[in-house]
Amino acid sequence: MRFMVLVKGNAEYEAGGMPDEQLLSSMGKYNEELAKAGVLLAAEGLQASSKGARVKFSGGQVTVTDGPFAEAKELIAGYWLWQVNSLEEAIEWVKRCPEDPANPGAEGEIEIRQLFEACDLGL
Repeated sequence: MRFMVLVKGNAEYEAGGMPDEQLLSSMGKYNEELAKAGVLLAAEGLQASSKGARVKFSGGQVTVTDGPFAEAKELIAGYWLWQVNSLEEAIEWVKRCPEDPANPGAEGEIEIRQLFEACDLGL
């Protein structure tokens, strides 16, 4: 099973803040662990919404809205694409995600979503 693991943003991320060296190092080690276990298929961080756009389709009209977007906590800051055996296994991997040492106990949120496979679509 493949899962998209979505890391939610925060105000600091939206302001263009970068993780400190210690967190980058911890995340690098975590990603190495995922790769060695055969779980990691892809991983990327996203730039702030101020460097993006939204395209809305409604009633035959197309509207483009340039970023930044409100509600930083609803935005995606990055993602992993994992191959695991179950949602429970994905949850266990997420629980091992490193905490920001510069901000211990800070709130954060990671969303886990299963990808459709061809067999799910009857193909």
